[in-house]
Amino acid sequence: MHENRETCGAPVNQTGRSAKAQSRTADANALQESDRCVLPVKQPNKEGQPLAEAVEGRQRPKENDAQSSTGPTQSGEQVSQGLSGVRRVARARKQEQFTALLHHVTINLLRESFDALKKNASPGVDGVSWREYETGLEDRLIDLHSRVHRGTYRAQPSRRVYIPKADGRQRPLGIAALEDKIVQQAVVTVLNEIYETDFRGFSYGFRPGRNPHQALDALNAGLQKKRVNWVLDADIKGFFDHVSHEWLLKFLRHRVADNRMLRLIQKWLKAGVSEDGQWSETTVGTPQGAVVSPLLANVYLHYVFDLWVEVWREKIAQGDMIVVRYADDLVAGFQHRADAERFLRDFQDRLVKFGLEVHPEKTRLIEFGRFAASDRRKRGQEKPETFTFLGFMHFCGTNSTGRFVVWRHTAAKRMRAKLRVIQQELRRMMHEPVALVGAWLKRVVEGYYQYHAVPGNLSALSRFRERLCRYWRHVLRRRSQRRKPDWDRLRPIFNRWIPRPRTLHPYPDVRFDARIQGRSRMR
Repeated sequence: MHENRETCGAPVNQTGRSAKAQSRTADANALQESDRCVLPVKQPNKEGQPLAEAVEGRQRPKENDAQSSTGPTQSGEQVSQGLSGVRRVARARKQEQFTALLHHVTINLLRESFDALKKNASPGVDGVSWREYETGLEDRLIDLHSRVHRGTYRAQPSRRVYIPKADGRQRPLGIAALEDKIVQQAVVTVLNEIYETDFRGFSYGFRPGRNPHQALDALNAGLQKKRVNWVLDADIKGFFDHVSHEWLLKFLRHRVADNRMLRLIQKWLKAGVSEDGQWSETTVGTPQGAVVSPLLANVYLHYVFDLWVEVWREKIAQGDMIVVRYADDLVAGFQHRADAERFLRDFQDRLVKFGLEVHPEKTRLIEFGRFAASDRRKRGQEKPETFTFLGFMHFCGTNSTGRFVVWRHTAAKRMRAKLRVIQQELRRMMHEPVALVGAWLKRVVEGYYQYHAVPGNLSALSRFRERLCRYWRHVLRRRSQRRKPDWDRLRPIFNRWIPRPRTLHPYPDVRFDARIQGRSRMR
């Protein structure tokens, strides 16, 4: 089943649709339901009202009495023990609603969630760091587990901070309190067992076992192997800040009918933000930086975009069409310009319905593909335009044999932003020992290469290294008033600490084909 989902997520040819007709029809029905969002939700069985459960004015579901017991679904059938049973039911019955999920949030899962958090992350409004919470961890987790299941757990507001973006603007981030992070991580682990069976193959952002390079591989394979002549590079404007809480909860109820789990998510959405000691309410949006936000964003776009685009591709597109989405950043390729223009109009109308809009400056429709260069040359036009996706500028080219290839270079804006950060840190470390600064630079550069060292990008990485050497040289020459070291003296230092770039990734079509066919060890 996984291979089929990957193939669906990869560029899809318009031929051979009949093999998927039955599943497409089911998805179309689900899409129509998502528009109406009037699903009957079976409530959990009621049994008594203990004082602890009365804190939130609700009755306790009978299914949740034993946390180690099997979890029932909407149909009332018992599933096998543990989260693997949830995944099996979710995969087998796509319309099933899970009425009891919170009992999977155990002390062991909370412990695993705590260990999965970044140990050096900034604290939230509670001021508690990972190291501090580790002291007396077991007692803390027992208390946290009790509060979550008794309904006395309260979410704290996120601490608002800003980080610079590559274009010079500020990106707001919400840093949650440590206990909120722990519970959110546990809830994400449980819900992933359901939604990883639902999410489409062309969705790559912030999903277990998926990364940006897989999205880049899929896009590259589609552009080179399918009949793509037009590319729509689209970005949803301020997506995380404009997610509708009402629509999000309606979408979640398609699969989650455990009111206690939904109430937890509502608490995080309504917790608000704290900035400079002032609390403000949040009526829309989900804070970037929160552990639960990527999953909620994927759920939202699964119903707003993924299911819709599958139906659009099946019923409206007249030619080949490919789609790759990474969170709110997406690229679609079309064989015909008429399809591309109609899709953009329909996509804009679709987003408006759910309180969203495309970013006018970051959304572009360009002529791009294997025939773009020759077609534009015949019309007396310049070479095809480029587009940027996940930090790489994509442009049309050929290899040594004259075959069409999509080449990728590190986006200039991304490189400048990284160099600016390194330059500021070098100034701060000006009087530190050379070996200490060199060891730090080596780690930074190797990490940068690990992402950007794709085939065809060595020239851009060589420029990156050259500028970095210049910045460090400038700092080293200002360390004292003595004779300033020249290049001959500094070059051995640079060669010692700043590695030269080399290609670290295979060609994307090779890796993509291997992963899809199940022969790759990277799967």
